[in-house]
Amino acid sequence: MAAITISRQLGSLGTQVAHEVDHCLGYRVVERQLINQAALQAGVPEMALATIDDLDLLGLRPTLAARRAYHEAVKRVIEELAMTGDVVIVGRAGQVILKDHPDVLHVRIMAAATLRAERIARAQNIPLDAAQAQVEASDRARRTYMRRYYHVNWDDPHLYDLIINTGRLTIDSAADLICRALTYLLQTHTHDNKEPT
Repeated sequence: MAAITISRQLGSLGTQVAHEVDHCLGYRVVERQLINQAALQAGVPEMALATIDDLDLLGLRPTLAARRAYHEAVKRVIEELAMTGDVVIVGRAGQVILKDHPDVLHVRIMAAATLRAERIARAQNIPLDAAQAQVEASDRARRTYMRRYYHVNWDDPHLYDLIINTGRLTIDSAADLICRALTYLLQTHTHDNKEPT
């Protein structure tokens, strides 16, 4: 049973790529519902809101105990999903939590900040400077989240098996690359585990 983790920048089309991978492989995409499931398991429903508030608009400040319980639940849910397999896990530090799992492909979807801001401005019908502010705030929040809770640099290429720039590739071609990379990863893993003759 294999799994894919996708880390994406705001405006990089990472969620769309994840859903295209789903069409290619027939895998289930898990994103925001993972947050809610983990928050409910941990008994801290306020963490669901605080976690999706990338831009810190709500000003929620869950207790340290609530944050710890939530992150333990996220880890547990992600590991359960990976064990079940046939899943694309979007966000929530899957690339760190599952870093030692041999049948998991870790992907980063990115694009230039200016292009991402243009996409956000078009999608939300807002001024470009407002979209640029969203991109900057989201990048800052995600970097802080990864550093604070997982002690890693979100931009570290060593966290990923494959980094895709959607400024140069379409959603379809990005998804195709991911599907091919997973096939190679699984073939390599199977080959490495064969008994020598």
